[in-house]
Amino acid sequence: MTAPIDATATPAWARLTDLEAGLNVDFRAWFKDETRAKNFTFQAADLYVDLSKTFLTDEVKAALLELADQVNLAERRDAMLSGERINVTENRAVLHTALRREKGEEVDVDGRNVVDDVHEVLERVFDFADKVRSGEWTGVTGKRIETVVNVGIGGSDLGPVMAYEALKPYVKDGLECRFISNIDPTDVGETLKGLDPETTLVIVASKTFTTLETLTNARQVRSWLLGTLEEQGAPTDGAVAKHFVAVSTALDKVEAFGIDPVNAFGFWDWVGGRYSVDSAVGLSLAIALGREYFEDFLAGFRAMDRHFADAPAEQNVPLLMGLLNVFYVNFVGAPTHAVLPYSQYLHRFPAYLQQLTMESNGKRVRWDGTPVTSATGEVFWGEPGTNGQHAFYQLIHQGTQLIPADFIAFANPTFDFKDGDADQHELFLGNFFGQTKALAFGKTADEVRAEGVAEELVTAKVFPGNKPTASIMAPTLTPSVLGQLIALYEHITFVQGIVWGIDSFDQWGVELGKAMAKELTSAVEGDEAAIATEDSSTRGLIEYYRAHRK
Repeated sequence: MTAPIDATATPAWARLTDLEAGLNVDFRAWFKDETRAKNFTFQAADLYVDLSKTFLTDEVKAALLELADQVNLAERRDAMLSGERINVTENRAVLHTALRREKGEEVDVDGRNVVDDVHEVLERVFDFADKVRSGEWTGVTGKRIETVVNVGIGGSDLGPVMAYEALKPYVKDGLECRFISNIDPTDVGETLKGLDPETTLVIVASKTFTTLETLTNARQVRSWLLGTLEEQGAPTDGAVAKHFVAVSTALDKVEAFGIDPVNAFGFWDWVGGRYSVDSAVGLSLAIALGREYFEDFLAGFRAMDRHFADAPAEQNVPLLMGLLNVFYVNFVGAPTHAVLPYSQYLHRFPAYLQQLTMESNGKRVRWDGTPVTSATGEVFWGEPGTNGQHAFYQLIHQGTQLIPADFIAFANPTFDFKDGDADQHELFLGNFFGQTKALAFGKTADEVRAEGVAEELVTAKVFPGNKPTASIMAPTLTPSVLGQLIALYEHITFVQGIVWGIDSFDQWGVELGKAMAKELTSAVEGDEAAIATEDSSTRGLIEYYRAHRK
């Protein structure tokens, strides 16, 4: 793999530096050009993406596309899609896009067509999901499954729970999914409340079947299931095999746990956890949604993949949004990015993006091990509108930090309520339209005075405007549209990583804290010799815990 090109040494980087220095952002003036909205609005699959209220100008857009050319971004994209080992620190291909390729397509990795492997596993997932949904698969007492509990962490939790919450209108009646991820025993305790083990199916999602949090929680759920069945006078022999399945490739460990290896669904080392929701990691979704809707979900990913691969650069939405985010981070100096879905169903989407973007691009060395030459990564965060409007929008509107924001909304609601004669969804979307307008155009002192505001309050009620937002809309939040949104941000993340010259597909930064947690076990349990070896802060904290643990 070739060494990364130093983006900061390219002519385009110098050009962007000059452009930002002379950039007088004035949306009121810019929108006197009636063609601005049209020129900076794009269609990507079902997504209507308005970038006219961003800091894009014709000159900035041209320079960003030159930057993409000068760091060989298209070449790197094609290398990823073809199965080259672009994850160099782990010597792996990066092929989450293969998870949604159509049957019959070919992507070769070490002489093997991985698309065939994907569809083999996918068919097994669908067959199992069909059995659970139809009632053919039952628990140990013959009762049909009513609740699916997914035990995972990171991508094995954030993806499925986000998508389940987003697609609740498509979930089969009589089925519920719950999710356990945190090793805090509260998570297990609260999630299992009110469940009947006779009608509960547990999915343990861990590729290696060694993940500390996941296996600890899985053992607790197994103890609960067997203990409660025994209390109810139900049989326990073979209960684990009837109530537990696995998403894992470690079949020996799966079997040792009590799960029939036949009911273990694998995925591959070329799929990172945060990119795996459309693999067997989405087994809970396949059960909840069924084959047709899950295939629609995959088709949405595929549509955005094709757009990213084939759309001309000047109309390529993931490319433009990724480059624009680089401009915000490296030239404007905006280190955070808000994602504000105007859909309660997407209330977990910002949390999902936190892992996708920050675990991918929170890196300080480039893919050849040399130090980065610019700031990398963004702090992604957000909450659904309109809740956020009554919380943190104040900072975005009138604070001293510039915070670019992506607004997401849908033309059609799931529930069509009226408030008197008013359509509640239209009241809701009025906020979506109004917030991006207010952030762009603000309110001047003269406009405040014209409202009769006392002079001593005028400055407090001025809104400076010129706050950048991207608006993303679609007709309805369907499985396909959700797939498109996820893939959009996957490719945005990729674009940023290539410009920064980093390996967006490893995650070594999560390892040290976990290793230290294991090393500290004996000290936390009260081993005085182990406690004595710790630094004074850690020692004091452990001693406080030991003194106050009841």
